[in-house]
Amino acid sequence: MSGVPPARDQGAIRKVLLVILAAGLLGTLAELVLLEHTEGIWQKAPLALLAGGLVSLGWHRIRPGRTALTAVRLVMILVLAGGPAGLLLHYRGNVEFELEMHPGASGLGLFWEAIRGATPALAPGTMMLFGALGLLYTFGDPGSGAKG
Repeated sequence: MSGVPPARDQGAIRKVLLVILAAGLLGTLAELVLLEHTEGIWQKAPLALLAGGLVSLGWHRIRPGRTALTAVRLVMILVLAGGPAGLLLHYRGNVEFELEMHPGASGLGLFWEAIRGATPALAPGTMMLFGALGLLYTFGDPGSGAKG
């Protein structure tokens, strides 16, 4: 036994990953729109990445092929990279707010308040999850001509 599921099982797994990923991207996009996460380019960036993820997945689903697969992979790499960038931006914003409220704050106390601040500092981590799921979805795509 090679430990690799048969092709029909891989196809079923990929379809489930696609549904989970599309639901997550759409739900998060809707949430950010409802929260009016649209102030400046840095707040609009995750909206564009999430929408780009949905568009690339839709393209790949409707017209599978190397070009669409490459587009999905590139967008998912950008979505994945958006996570750490968002974590840093959220955390920095919370630090700035805490320092305005408590100018003498520092060290672990400042970190603790910033990580629990009004802006959800860890929320952008979902972007890393979506990017990883998207890349996993592309693994073994029948149209890629390769197993990964």
